[in-house]
Amino acid sequence: MSNYRRSREPGAIYFFTLVTHRRQPVLTTVPLRQALRQSIQEVRASYPFRIHGWALLPDHLHCIWQLPLGDEEFGLRWSIIKRRVSQQVGRDGALSASRAGRRELGLWQRRFWEHRIRDEVDYRRHMDYLHWNPVRHGLVQRVADWPWSSFHRLVREGVYPQDWGGRGDIGGAFGE
Repeated sequence: MSNYRRSREPGAIYFFTLVTHRRQPVLTTVPLRQALRQSIQEVRASYPFRIHGWALLPDHLHCIWQLPLGDEEFGLRWSIIKRRVSQQVGRDGALSASRAGRRELGLWQRRFWEHRIRDEVDYRRHMDYLHWNPVRHGLVQRVADWPWSSFHRLVREGVYPQDWGGRGDIGGAFGE
């Protein structure tokens, strides 16, 4: 068994990637989007965190969160969110003995990937990466065309120009 250690720093900013089990393209469906939004709101009420950036794709999501000072429990938050979403929408189909034994519903891959943001350059690169991801995967031609991302909020806040990433140019929206 692997001896994987997660980077834990209270109050840190983290980049996360979560993937559906067997890359099921279901995350952008209305029931799943609603269940995810509701679960995040409920978890944030008990375990606050700030969402800096988000991109929801059919089979995975990327996001950047900042935890409160003195708090390093992102794993607890993701565990609750994933469980609540799974319970709300359920998944049909056969489960392996391992998944059934763990009472998993077959929606999410078991683990998630996290990266602690090291500095401002790392932050900018990860924000640009998550917003560019729908274009990278061939889902849209321009970043602005993807409806399920924080890009639109960040345009309203003046962080990104509306045409950022529209011509394949992603030289950085943060003044680089």
